[in-house]
Order: sequence, then C-alpha cells, then structure tokens
Amino acid sequence: MEYQPWDNQRHNRATPGVGRDTGMPALGWQADYRPGGSVDFRPYRKSAPDLGARGLRNRVGGPGRPAFAGIGVGLLLVIGFAALWWYTRETRPFWQVARLNGAPRIGSSRIDEKGRLGVGQWLETDSESRAKIEVGSIGQVEIDPNTKVRLLETKATEHRLELAHGKLSAKIWAPPRLFFVDTPSAVAADLGCAYTLEVDDEGRALLHVTSGWVALQLKDRESMVPAGATCATRPGIGPGTPYFDDASEAFRTALSNFDFEPPSDLSRIPNLDQLLVDARGRDTLTLWHLLGRVDGNNRLRVYERMAAFTPPPDGVTREGVLQLNEQMLQLWKDKLETTWGDESIGGVRKAWIKIWVRALGNVNGLQGKR
Repeated sequence: MEYQPWDNQRHNRATPGVGRDTGMPALGWQADYRPGGSVDFRPYRKSAPDLGARGLRNRVGGPGRPAFAGIGVGLLLVIGFAALWWYTRETRPFWQVARLNGAPRIGSSRIDEKGRLGVGQWLETDSESRAKIEVGSIGQVEIDPNTKVRLLETKATEHRLELAHGKLSAKIWAPPRLFFVDTPSAVAADLGCAYTLEVDDEGRALLHVTSGWVALQLKDRESMVPAGATCATRPGIGPGTPYFDDASEAFRTALSNFDFEPPSDLSRIPNLDQLLVDARGRDTLTLWHLLGRVDGNNRLRVYERMAAFTPPPDGVTREGVLQLNEQMLQLWKDKLETTWGDESIGGVRKAWIKIWVRALGNVNGLQGKR
C-alpha cells in the first residue's frame, strides 16, 4: 500500500511552532502498512522558505515571545514519536539467550553457546549455570543459578517474563512500562532502570533497585521503588511498602510486621508507632506509601510526621492529603523525591520517565498477576 502522509496543516494548528511561522522545516511521519496489519513509521520533512536571520528572529524571538520556545516543544514531540517508533517497531517471536556458565537449558535442550527462547518456553539453570537474555532491543536480563523463567510475551507494546523461582538481574533502557516480570506474588514493571528480583520456593519475592524506578503491583495494590530501595512481596497480599536499604533494622522489622502480619490493631499500631519514631527525612518514601494503607487518626499521624520533614507544596492541603486526593499526593511526592537522594538519574531523565509513564498509561497498564 502507499505511504499515508502526515497532515501538517491540521497538525500544526494543534502544535504551535512545528512547521509553521518559524522558518523551520515541517516535520511529519509516513506510515508503511505491512501485510498482516503491522505499521512502520518513518519521519520526513517539508522544505520551508528561507526567512533569513532577520525573518527568523522576528518570527521566533520577537518582543514578548520566548525565543525558540515553539521549536523546543516541537523537538520534544519529534524525539518522543521517534523513540516510540524505535521501541515499538516489529519484534521477533523469540529472545536470544547466551550461556554464561555451566549448562542452562531451554526446555529439555542444553544451550551450548547461544539459543533462542520462544514464547511459552522455559529457561532453567542448575546450581552451576548462568545465562543472559537479550530482551529484544530494549535491554538484558542475567539469570542466576537455580532459576526458572518463562517467556510469556514479546511484542511491540509489551515484553513479559515469568520468574517462577530463583534470581534475575535486569538492565532496561527502553521507555517505561514495556518490560514486565510476573512473580507468584506481584508484577514488576520497569520504569527505565536496573534491578534484581528474587523469588523463593514459597513464592515470596524481594526486589532491589540499583538505578531508576520499578513499580510492583498486584491488582489495586502498588508500590513505587526508586534506586537504593527494596520492596518485599507475599503471595495473596502483593507488594509490601518500599524502604531504603540504609533504614535502621528496627524500622525494617516494624515495616515487615506491619505489611505481612495478620492485620489487627493490636499488632499494627505498635509497628506504626515504631516506624514513626525511627523515620528519617528520606524515609518519607515509606511514609508516603503508608498514607493509603492506614486510615483515620493513623493517617493523620503519618501526615504530620511527613510534614515535619518536608511540608506539602503550595496547592496541597492537609484535608486533600487525608482524603487521598491523587493530584495532591503526586505533587507532594514530586517534592519529596528531592530528599530521597536518587542520584542515579538526573532531572532530565526523571522528567522523561514521567512523560512516558503518563503517555503510555493504561496501554501497558499493570493488571496484576495473570
């Protein structure tokens, strides 16, 4: 079929500064429709009149107009579309696997040096073997000894593994929410990161993030875990509350008890008391998650402890937080993140991650364990 040109006139009305009244080339996309329904997108440019230095200055940076503001918006849009095309282009129905040590197996077949892991197939290592998986074009996963994983899905908008037991280490450089790992007690969704994930024989999992962020979810229970933090999960409960690795032992013990002991006021209140007493400024990561996991007077206590460390920003009210207003909670979280010491990603990349999370949204949404 023929290429379908992008309608620049229609689109430029919605995107000021791109291909209109700037002297910059008009930017668009051509859709290449392939047999079977897949689509490849390719960028193209239209020529624009040469306005000269004076004309460009008058049209872009004239009085009262931020110089090159429109160009910057257009550039971000182009980069975003280009990245989306790059990561969602046609994928292969298998992943390449390389032997690192010993004799890992795909199904009943031993991997000599390299192999292919197809959808539905299991990759298993014994006590002396290790393997490395190429996750399409978006990253790598190393498989530790005594580990069993299965490829569940590999397509343009989703790459998904199942970790039955053992340990893996993932490094993903794609936009957020394209790579998932199912465990018996939660789903781990990459937000542009590096992390380790371990599952024991009872289905309990432990996530440790070394760079970026990972979301853990089971149904409507979700934990957002940044670099330098850890989060445990339990079958039938889902993810616990994330905490930084340098939190005190008393803090971590009280949190584990709070998350996973049978719920009752007799046990939860003393554990919450311990958490509030031992919390440091950066432990607002844990307290922010606890806001939605306690109610009544206990939620007020958590709010007051957080506010003592980092007061809510303008536009965030005490009443709104206690009512779990989503916008206010997010605004406060944005401010709190500056105290969490995540130096593994800079401000630009943090903003980029947020853009991708909001853009992809429910397209790749976490729906809990399958």
